[in-house]
Amino acid sequence: MAFLADSLARIKPSATIAVTNKARELKAAGRDVIGLGAGEPDFDTPENIKEAGIRAIREGKTKYTAVDGIPELKAAIAAKFKRENNLTYAPNQITVGTGGKQVLYNALMATLNPGDEVIIPAPYWVSYPEIVALAGATPVEVVGPQESGYKIAPSALEAAITPKTKWLILNSPSNPTGAGYTRAELRAIADVLLRHPHVWIMTDDMYEHLVFDGFEFSTIAEVEPRLYDRTLTVNGVSKAYAMTGWRIGYAGGPAHLIKAIGTIQSQSTSNPSSISQWAAVEALNGPQDFIATNREVFRKRRDLVVSMLNQAKGIVCPNPEGAFYVFPSCAGTIGLTSAGGASITDDESFVTALLEEEGVAVVQGSAFGLAPHFRISYATSTEALEEACTRIQRFCGNLR
Repeated sequence: MAFLADSLARIKPSATIAVTNKARELKAAGRDVIGLGAGEPDFDTPENIKEAGIRAIREGKTKYTAVDGIPELKAAIAAKFKRENNLTYAPNQITVGTGGKQVLYNALMATLNPGDEVIIPAPYWVSYPEIVALAGATPVEVVGPQESGYKIAPSALEAAITPKTKWLILNSPSNPTGAGYTRAELRAIADVLLRHPHVWIMTDDMYEHLVFDGFEFSTIAEVEPRLYDRTLTVNGVSKAYAMTGWRIGYAGGPAHLIKAIGTIQSQSTSNPSSISQWAAVEALNGPQDFIATNREVFRKRRDLVVSMLNQAKGIVCPNPEGAFYVFPSCAGTIGLTSAGGASITDDESFVTALLEEEGVAVVQGSAFGLAPHFRISYATSTEALEEACTRIQRFCGNLR
């Protein structure tokens, strides 16, 4: 009898976490490494939010809470959805989890059966297909190529839908590309989905507030209200509020789905941290002006990184609409040899040689479903980004 579960063989460890851990190990060994693998803002959590967490501790709000969130946080989430997305959710239509990833995980575990299919636009966040596979269902990748701005065409979505399709996962702005779907593009996708009423939609809107150059964020249930009853709108406080370690994600959706998500959570983690929940109340209800300030910093970093990468031999870097990632192509480096003698045969060998020879940690595009590319997170200091891009330029310039 095997000790480990068969389901474990269906998934692989997170590539982004693996790169981050490798960078930490090299730093601990004394190497000068610039880690651009983790999707985590370098800004500190705003003071008013931290104080709300401290106040919760001092007031003794340290006990178990309702499994899927305190009433005060659900009210703050409902107000946010109405204020920013024109979506109305009652308390029994809202769930709060330990990060957005748990909300996604719970929803998929609560709804998927063997034989079900989930359409996942590629490039994708590394966890989407792995969670689907762990649930025993089949991830179906639909590629949005670089020349289409890393966004899928409605015709490609239509072609991928079968009677077995249960979900479409839609992440905009995207991790790993930063690509954002315009309202018109979402309208065209919604038109396809209206023709297939058995397909549910899961929107990962985690980067909603991190958009640039006048891009206007929209979420699909807002664009097409007829999809409201089969859409789970997922969001969280991690990125816009620089609260990654607080671990609070949330979603709004049909009450029967939210109840099923709560059932899964009740037998896994139970409630998210009570302290983090009270901090999240302050995040959503409190001052929002710092978001625009941080967004402008991210925009300047994006512009710096895109400009410098496009000056590197063999690299082509599109200009993303949002998030804090770029997803350049390294196709022009394939077949060359590095100064250290490494053969660049694919994006994985590219990022391995870059780390070993220049001490820059990025993640290969194949981990996100599209090669040969690599992802850079520019959620770090401008100085580190400038030095990292200089090293990438040097690395590429020395390829022969």
